[in-house]
Amino acid sequence: MNAGRRLNDAVLGCVLLERRIDPYLRPLFDRTLLRPLQAAVQWCVNVRRRDERLGLAEERTVPGEAAVAEAIAQQMARFVRRQYRPGEAQRAGNTKTYGVVHADFTVRDDLPARLRHGVFRTPATYRAWVRFAGPGPLAPPDIKDNGILSIGVKLLGVGGEKLLDDERWTQDFTGISAPTFTTPDVVENLRLQRHVFAGTQVLYFLDPAHPHLCDMIMQGLYAKTQTSPLEARYWSCAPYLLGAGQAMQYSFVPRGGTRSRVPWPPPDNYLRQALATALRQRDVHFDFLVQVQTDAHRMPVENASVVWPERLSPFVPVATLRLFRQECDPADQFARADRLSFNPWHAVPEHRPLGNQNRARRTIYLQLARLRQTMNGTPHQEPGEEE
Repeated sequence: MNAGRRLNDAVLGCVLLERRIDPYLRPLFDRTLLRPLQAAVQWCVNVRRRDERLGLAEERTVPGEAAVAEAIAQQMARFVRRQYRPGEAQRAGNTKTYGVVHADFTVRDDLPARLRHGVFRTPATYRAWVRFAGPGPLAPPDIKDNGILSIGVKLLGVGGEKLLDDERWTQDFTGISAPTFTTPDVVENLRLQRHVFAGTQVLYFLDPAHPHLCDMIMQGLYAKTQTSPLEARYWSCAPYLLGAGQAMQYSFVPRGGTRSRVPWPPPDNYLRQALATALRQRDVHFDFLVQVQTDAHRMPVENASVVWPERLSPFVPVATLRLFRQECDPADQFARADRLSFNPWHAVPEHRPLGNQNRARRTIYLQLARLRQTMNGTPHQEPGEEE
């Protein structure tokens, strides 16, 4: 093992030790230190940025962006082919499935005109599938890989034109349990994927030639020993249209403020068990909030390392995601997870994904979903409302 791999594994070993004490320290940390530390890190991020002189919801392509997106897709595909045998392929990101559950998504009837676009145009209730997952790119025991969780929500029965033609009646919303991405743009994402393939992802952040200490700290502030996928807040991290000329980010916020105990020693799949146990007993609700861009520099479209300040534009509730009380059958859950593909480009034009990371996801997600489903013999199937 080379020196880079040894350093990477040593750092990850320290993180694992921190995970064991995190449940005892995290509530106090979040109450007292999270916001001040985030503000300090964001100051460091913003003080080095130049004003791109873009307008609201305006994009600017990164030089060589299409080639970079293709390179990321190919790099991640090599990882999947190396790591998994046919019939056992998993997603290269958001890998470990905790659950795929029934839900409905209800748009509020009191929205102001500026928010009534796309699926929020009129009050409505859509059936939905919701997938909760871990970060990846592997699926080890939860305690080793539970810092940043992900959510994928697929609304069913959404009519009108779509940006991808492989699904005609869906609208996808995706998010992670941190307000910024791991990388600021696609160029740095490619560097990260090369480190992931080499098993030296920690060195991406510590590379003297291309340091990303602020991104590492931002992820570290939100990476924690999660109690349940149903108790985390999720952010889009990247912007989307909210009608013509208006950009938004969004967030899923769980109601109730419940914080379960992490079992000790934690079972390998304790997060799956926490999700199944909660939904066996009750409905679970998330508020779906949107944050409208009001300052093109302070709330950038092309830099995913920047938290959009809530003092400039607070999050506003526009819908409710309700997860039904239900039994989570493991065989059905994971068979459905194999068939489903979540892609932010499964969208109506009024919610077109914005920014270079989102533009790249069109290529990356589509290619990787096809690879996984081809390897597993589970061809893509658009879900219907009758399921």
